[in-house]
Amino acid sequence: MSAEVMRVPGTGPAQWFTRAVLRNGPLGGLIALVVVMAALSKDFLHGQNLLNVGVQASVTAILAFGVTFVIVSAGIDLSVGSVAALSATVVAWAATSQGLPVVVAVLLGLAVGAVAGLVSGALVAYGRLPAFIATLAMLSVGRGLALVISGGSPIAFPSSVSRLGDTLGGWLPVPVLVMAAMGLLAALVLGRTYTGRAMFAIGGNEEAARLSGIDVKRRKLVVYALSGLFAAVAGIVLAARLTSAQPQAATGYELDAIAAVVIGGASLSGGSGKASGTLIGALILAVLRNGLNLLSVSAFWQQVATGLVIAVAVLLDTLRRRSAR
Repeated sequence: MSAEVMRVPGTGPAQWFTRAVLRNGPLGGLIALVVVMAALSKDFLHGQNLLNVGVQASVTAILAFGVTFVIVSAGIDLSVGSVAALSATVVAWAATSQGLPVVVAVLLGLAVGAVAGLVSGALVAYGRLPAFIATLAMLSVGRGLALVISGGSPIAFPSSVSRLGDTLGGWLPVPVLVMAAMGLLAALVLGRTYTGRAMFAIGGNEEAARLSGIDVKRRKLVVYALSGLFAAVAGIVLAARLTSAQPQAATGYELDAIAAVVIGGASLSGGSGKASGTLIGALILAVLRNGLNLLSVSAFWQQVATGLVIAVAVLLDTLRRRSAR
């Protein structure tokens, strides 16, 4: 019998390469993007610029880690940008206007983020609203409350919390350290906890998860609360970088967060996703924007490039799922 007849379908070099690209696409895409930007701009690989890339990615990545929980469980959260702004505003208002201790103000801001997520989760789990509608409503409510509390004006951020936007040793940005810590926490939740396993089960098949004994409604509350909590941390880090809480801050960041999760290899249909992939997705967006800025590319064309990257990522997700089937 000839070798051609004995060959197993789908095991040729072309098929192997296709599967490798689909499995490792985000990391390969990041490496390729770094190589291209380094070739086009001699300033890109400078140490200070690479640290800037990390800082630029930090807020998006922290938001995206929380959104990863939601997308893995086959949901969506459009409210994280507004929740981030609301939480930071509450911290600044409580510490500056109300004179509360900074620690209490920070805890209050984190609690506000978690409560906002709980409300969204309750609307989805118990109110049976589509996640898109529930979180879209929270997007508006959160932004409105931030404007009401602040009176529409920035509020000075406590100096002790603003150190989160500084550097350690004069070179290591604290936002990058916070991003790494939140990434490790997200990876721990997804990979090492019952809640993480429940997220994957619900995203894979909600009815099967319910029949297997998972309290789907309660787990959805936890998922959205975690997303709100991560959004609060991101808002505090952003306000620390700006040294003020601005009610209009983080506008549009929810789209960047969702894009980072999808670019990182998570499926919008649920059941798959990793914290490491989300981090890579956030870095891809940051590298792309940083490189285009160094090349003096118009902000309008940067929007076009970002949209193309997202479209390619979703296409790869579709191809990956087809390949798996």
